Amino acid sequence: MDPDPRYREMAARIGLGQSPRIAALFAMLADSDEADLLLALPADVPGAARKLGREPAEVQKMVDELFLKGLVFPSRKTDPPTWRMSRDLVQFHDATILWPQAPPEFLDLWREFMDQEWYAIAKTIGAQVKKPFTRVIPVGVAIEARTSILDFDSVAKMIEKARSLAVTKCTCRLSMRNCDRPLEVCLQVDGAADYNLARGTGRAISREEALDILRQSEEAGLVHVTLNRHEGNNFICNCCPCCCQTMPVLIEGGIRVVDPSRFVAVVKAEECTACGACLERCYFSAITLGEEDGAAAMVDPERCMGCGLCLITCPTEALSLGEARGPAFVPGAA
Repeated sequence: MDPDPRYREMAARIGLGQSPRIAALFAMLADSDEADLLLALPADVPGAARKLGREPAEVQKMVDELFLKGLVFPSRKTDPPTWRMSRDLVQFHDATILWPQAPPEFLDLWREFMDQEWYAIAKTIGAQVKKPFTRVIPVGVAIEARTSILDFDSVAKMIEKARSLAVTKCTCRLSMRNCDRPLEVCLQVDGAADYNLARGTGRAISREEALDILRQSEEAGLVHVTLNRHEGNNFICNCCPCCCQTMPVLIEGGIRVVDPSRFVAVVKAEECTACGACLERCYFSAITLGEEDGAAAMVDPERCMGCGLCLITCPTEALSLGEARGPAFVPGAA
């Protein structure tokens, strides 16, 4: 691990100064001159040039390279733009893993960090935050079955309202490589789409293609996850239970770093044939079969995340989603 204190300071700026692996990741991304520039931020290019005693053109070239690496982000509220470092671990993770020139050892180190350090960090975060950063949203088939669905519960509505759309590779599966589920399925919306298109880390897609990706993700058993707020959902991740930042720590340790949706699975006992298909689709151990042969499936509402994946493979359509939490459950909702 690189002992240079500049990289430890960068790690500290995203709340992980104690992590030698995060410092080492910064060291793999930024050389000595780029490290000095990063620590001079936030600043616009002329301001950073003055701080470093360099020519603005030289600093601009470095900023452009750091932007492609996912290390700096512009604020267009100023002219010229003010540049800043990653604000937190999530942004650092998602931006840098999509760096097109990332060497294999870079992704390997990210995997090592997630395997060795992330669980304890997630446990601390889960104990400190009032509301998780992200939440589950139901699959499209579940939404179509309801008449009272609200826009912020509907992946289809999020896509319909989007100004700009792009798709990127899933950063979690790209680095963790624990499964062979679809990779290019992370939907970026509006500002996030603009950012990834500018970096060349995403490709522009139509609304129709976005909906197709969502349907394919549902069939592959991926859980839709978005920002946990009423407005401005700038991504729709499609998460697996083995690579994702949030799902494994929830499934294995009960660490709630992702909120459930507002819904819970409901079984129509008279239509259930106890085939067990829903058990295979539920990652959260929320569904069980009765002890007697042929007994209908039962749902534990405390475990159910309201993703709706179980509905898709039910041969008799005995499963539906019922509203378990009011609109105010989502931050910012009226």
